[in-house]
Amino acid sequence: MSAVLDDLRAAVGAAQVLTDGDLSAWELDWRRRWRGKSLAVVRPGSTAEVAAVIRVCAQHGVTVVPQGGNTGLVGGGVPDASGSQVLLSLQRMNRVRAIDDANLTLTAEAGCVLQALQHAARERGLLLPLSLAAEGSCTIGGNLATNAGGTQVLRWGNARDLCLGLEVVTAAGEVWDGLTGLRKDNTGYDLRDLFIGSEGTLGIITAATLKLAPLPAATTTALAACQTLADCVALLKKARHRLGAGLTGFEVMGRFALDLVAQHFPALPRALPQAPWTVLLEQSDTEGEAPARERFEALLADALEDGCVVDAVVASSLAQSKALWQLRESIPLAQAEEGPNIKHDISLPVSAIAEFVAATDAALQAGFPGVRLVNFGHLGDGNLHYNVQAPAGTDMLAFLAEHEHAVNTLVFDALTPFGGSFSAEHGIGALKRDELALRKSPVALALMRSIKAALDPQGLLNPGRVL
Repeated sequence: MSAVLDDLRAAVGAAQVLTDGDLSAWELDWRRRWRGKSLAVVRPGSTAEVAAVIRVCAQHGVTVVPQGGNTGLVGGGVPDASGSQVLLSLQRMNRVRAIDDANLTLTAEAGCVLQALQHAARERGLLLPLSLAAEGSCTIGGNLATNAGGTQVLRWGNARDLCLGLEVVTAAGEVWDGLTGLRKDNTGYDLRDLFIGSEGTLGIITAATLKLAPLPAATTTALAACQTLADCVALLKKARHRLGAGLTGFEVMGRFALDLVAQHFPALPRALPQAPWTVLLEQSDTEGEAPARERFEALLADALEDGCVVDAVVASSLAQSKALWQLRESIPLAQAEEGPNIKHDISLPVSAIAEFVAATDAALQAGFPGVRLVNFGHLGDGNLHYNVQAPAGTDMLAFLAEHEHAVNTLVFDALTPFGGSFSAEHGIGALKRDELALRKSPVALALMRSIKAALDPQGLLNPGRVL
């Protein structure tokens, strides 16, 4: 392997080819469930260097695992344990290449941290609407490679919907420059959408052109307590009719999810008393704060009157708004503090969610008595994080080892009659690869394998992921 390392050093410089010392920042995933060993961590600083690295790996038959911020949840961005794979980190490619105010676009390299791009847009009075819990460390290349969702999909769509163009290094080490800022361009197959969501298995995203929007004049946040999940769905229907496109966030949180937050982060204020379900609503408005607040208060008054809401509060300041969002964003952190858990990133038609949760909760409690259900997520777009925590006092690692497969099978089987999906926004990676093979149609799988074989005939890019 010394010849490979020598060629990699020649391509990017010896300082950017890491083989010794603690490489866990790249070789250990965020959930600490996947630990690999790379031949080297290679950190190119330009698209030309990425292409050179891929050509070296193709020449030597070495497989490549691309990585952004290493915040993935499905084992898709860390090497295997063989010590033979190159971990390609895009983090040094972190430049904003252009912001076009008139065209409402931003062009940035794949290693840019999402939060930094949000700030760059905001400095120009513009909004980059992609927003998710890991935005302080995830990178835009990874967001696009996994078609990330987040908290504003209800209004703005997934990462795919916010991307106009890409720059991609192919498995042959060639560069496709598709960094168009056009909103209409029907000139053949849409290569952009082929690479978005492909999790680094078809090509390496090195830059992207993203849609921006005018910064809203006001953003208002509210918390509402509901007795049933069906009441939450009824509130969502009301909010859509009253607020229209102004409704930018609609997050649901089950009682136990917020109980975990209160247990592990007691300093966080709880704005409402305990309720079976709590909804976080956000409205973005172009008219200003006073009319936005009036509309919010009228919506909640109506919901209180007809009984789908039992209590509600509207944030009166930016600090209060941030505190309400902090409750929601602390749920995954509280889960991690509680111990290992079985994560499910599922999507369903909104109309089916209440029935699915009632039936599946009951089936899980019957099959695995005492399990604790950490149910929260993006109700507005039908995406739930339907997680299962081991019974209190149980050895959680032992519970996972014994029951994870059976729990997953129960949940995923339950989705089928409701027309749901077992992977909404986290991707497939290595964790869900076998489930995809079982649950995707044979025709779809054959088409996907044909595309993989055509674009990566040597199987160099992120092998063992997705397919």
